[in-house]
Amino acid sequence: MTNNTEQDIESVASTSKWKSVAKVLIPLAIGGLLLWLVYRKMDFSAIGKIVLDGVNYYIIAFSLLFGLVANCIRGLRWQLLIEPIATPHPRKINAILTTLGNYTVNMALPRAGEFWRCAEESRYEKIPFPQLLGTLFMDRIMDLVMVGLITLGIMMGFQGFFDAFFARNPQLTQGFFAIFNSIWLYVAIIGLGIIFFLLYKYLSHVGPIRKIVTLIGRILEGLRSIWLMERKWLFILYSILLWVGYFFYFYTTFFAFDFTRSLGMGVGLISFAMSSIAVAVPVQGGVGPWHFMVIASLVAFGVTKEDAGAFALVVHTTQTIWTTAVGFVAIGLLPFVNKNYNRITQSNK
Repeated sequence: MTNNTEQDIESVASTSKWKSVAKVLIPLAIGGLLLWLVYRKMDFSAIGKIVLDGVNYYIIAFSLLFGLVANCIRGLRWQLLIEPIATPHPRKINAILTTLGNYTVNMALPRAGEFWRCAEESRYEKIPFPQLLGTLFMDRIMDLVMVGLITLGIMMGFQGFFDAFFARNPQLTQGFFAIFNSIWLYVAIIGLGIIFFLLYKYLSHVGPIRKIVTLIGRILEGLRSIWLMERKWLFILYSILLWVGYFFYFYTTFFAFDFTRSLGMGVGLISFAMSSIAVAVPVQGGVGPWHFMVIASLVAFGVTKEDAGAFALVVHTTQTIWTTAVGFVAIGLLPFVNKNYNRITQSNK
C-alpha cells in the first residue's frame, strides 16, 4: 500500500514536472520556428558580416538606458495603482524591482512574470494577491490603450504604408477577421455570461463558488484603483513617458547602422508600432513575430532583407539580454532591500 502511494506521488510529481517543461519549451519552439521562417531565405554570411563589422555597439549600449528608465517608470506607474488599496503606501522600490524582475520570469514562461510580480509584491507588502492582480490588469489595459492610440495615430499619418503592408501580408488580417466574423465567438461570450450570472445568483452561497465570487470581487477592487488614485495626472504623465522611453529605446538603435541612420523618425515610429504589436504574441520576448514585423517595416522603406535581418537580430538580442540581466539583478536585490522591512510593524506606527 505504501509503495503504491509513493509511486502515485512520484507519478504526479513527474507529470507536473513535464507540464512545466512543456509550458517553457512549447512557446520557445513556436518562437524558434517563426524565427526560422523569417530568416530561412536570407544570406547568413552577409548578416554575420554586418553583426561583426557593421554595428556601432556603443550606440546600442546607450539605447539600453532608455529601456531601463522606461521599465522603472512602469514600476512607478504600477505603484500609483497599488496605493489606493494599501495602507500605508507600499514602497516604490518593491514596485520597481518586481516590475524589472517580471521580464526575466517572462523569458522562462510567457506571461508568468505578471503573476510572479503580484506574488512578490504581495509577499513583501502584505497586500492580497487578487487585488494586486486587478491593478496589474488595469496596468495592461492602459498599455493596450496606449499601443492602440500610437498605432492608430501612425496608421492615420502613414496610411499608404499600412495599406500596402497588409496587402502584401493578407494572412495577418485573415485570421483576425475570421475570429470576429464567427458567430460561435459571440455565442460563447453570451453563454459564459449566462453561466456566471446563474452561478452568482443561485449558488454564490456554496463554498467553492463563494470563494470564486470573493476572488473576483478583490480583482474588481484592484481594477477600480485607477478611479480611486489621487494623482491621476501623474499616472497619465508616467504612461506618456513610459512609451516615449520605449520609442527611444528602439529608435536610438537606428543610428548604430549605416543603412537605418538616415531613415528618419517617421520610419522609426512605423517600425516601433509594428514591433509593439508583435510583442503581444505569447512567445518568449516576442521571438519571431518581432523580427518579422521590424524586418517587413524596414524592407518597405528600401532596406535589404539581409540588412533588416541583421538589424532585428542585433537589436532584439541585445535588448533581450539586457532586460533579462537587469531582471536577475532586481530579483536578487528584492530580499536584501526587504531584509529589515516589516510592513505589519510599519502599519502599526
